[in-house]
Amino acid sequence: MTTGQSDVYLPGQPLFGAPTNVSAPGTYVRDGTVRASLTGTMDMATKSISRQRPHPPSPSSIVIGHVIRLSPTQATISISVVDGQALPPGEDFTGVIRVQDVRATEKDKVKIGDCFRGGDVVRGLVISLGDARSYYVTTARNDLGVIFAESEAGATMIPISWQEMRCPKTGVVEKRKCAKPDGL
Repeated sequence: MTTGQSDVYLPGQPLFGAPTNVSAPGTYVRDGTVRASLTGTMDMATKSISRQRPHPPSPSSIVIGHVIRLSPTQATISISVVDGQALPPGEDFTGVIRVQDVRATEKDKVKIGDCFRGGDVVRGLVISLGDARSYYVTTARNDLGVIFAESEAGATMIPISWQEMRCPKTGVVEKRKCAKPDGL
């Protein structure tokens, strides 16, 4: 027996083509409609949803995450996108950007606090699997670094150079290791 795979379903999304009075594994019935109870793909033969496992980062994966912790020697990020695929909620990975991996030149002059702030969204490249808790990530390319930052005034900051962003509300300039915008 062959089973076909469908698109990815999200919790609460209706499953059209499933019997309306019976729920299969990974589904439930509400108001006469069968719905997915977890993120995953539908087995067309059994009309059940199987959990979609997160695609873990590997060396050379491009990841996107937000800064959750800073120290003088590293920035810790919570990885939520791997190679363009968003991870299911609660299935994020931890990445570490060490001071020597922030940029390719003048590594000895890098100060983590001048490159990243808590909450910044960062695009990076996984360089190794690191230790048991986290992946080592680098931003030492022009297209890698901070892609989204919020100013203290609550506005989305605009990159003005590879190492500075400006708040459009207040005009205040803050230091960041900026990623070169796509298309430039």
